Amino acid sequence: MKGFVLSIHKAKNEDVIALILTDRDIKSYYRFFGARHSILQVGYLIDFEIEGEDGRFLPRLRSISQVPFHWIFEQNKLLIWQNYVKLFAYHLKDATDLDRFYFDLLLQSANKWYKQNPKRIVCDSYIALLEYEGRLYHNDRCFICQELIEEQVSLMQSFKVAHPHCIYQVALPSKKLFDSLSIKKTIYMDDDEIAYMYDVVMKGF
Repeated sequence: MKGFVLSIHKAKNEDVIALILTDRDIKSYYRFFGARHSILQVGYLIDFEIEGEDGRFLPRLRSISQVPFHWIFEQNKLLIWQNYVKLFAYHLKDATDLDRFYFDLLLQSANKWYKQNPKRIVCDSYIALLEYEGRLYHNDRCFICQELIEEQVSLMQSFKVAHPHCIYQVALPSKKLFDSLSIKKTIYMDDDEIAYMYDVVMKGF
């Protein structure tokens, strides 16, 4: 079975509890001496087996191996990746059975991570997530005052749009942003604008 490690919490001694997202569910697993195994890190894609699924205790991880991405040892790329993956842990914390959308979204992102600006991949993936969950804001009116957005726009959480003066945030060119949201790709945005959009994503899904 393969899954992404979304979070790791210390248990007793050097044991850990890992939250893992697979293509069918999200579950917590127990790992004895987990703190000793560098292979068990947030953001890693691992191949693993499970034992002890009897319902009395947490199932246990065994026979763990890493499914590597060659960018994993580039510190800056890894840090951005881990911060991105941590958002899934909070967003999906109350879920049990899941459509494979979330696993596939992370896998597709990881496979592109070395080809593009990682922050742009995060923003594109977040737009896809909002669309999948029916939360993408399809409106050219300010979420705060409901007046029409004109030349400049700012972003709230979940990429809701607002006038810069309504939320006292950085202004983006509205046409570029609306065009990007329409095609669900940020190809119209430059790197500085992507950095701002990325900061919005990091506030939470």
